Amino acid sequence: MTANELRTTIMNGLPCDHVEVLGDDGQHFEAVIVSPQFTGKNKVQQHQLVYLALGDRMRSEIHALAMRTHTPDAWAQSAIN
Repeated sequence: MTANELRTTIMNGLPCDHVEVLGDDGQHFEAVIVSPQFTGKNKVQQHQLVYLALGDRMRSEIHALAMRTHTPDAWAQSAIN
């Protein structure tokens, strides 16, 4: 799996305003994900939504995924600061 394939999978399974995925070994990735679906949810719940979007790929193709998840408002605030 490539970083671009992972990005596409996340975006197909979860409404997102922004997704950035880094990783070059095909199994270990880092992602920044901004979704309105994260509003009102804690970080664990946000990550669970991403895992749900990835489905079986998380068990079979992805060894590790480090995530930074943000609501659109939190993302906008981080861009200002």
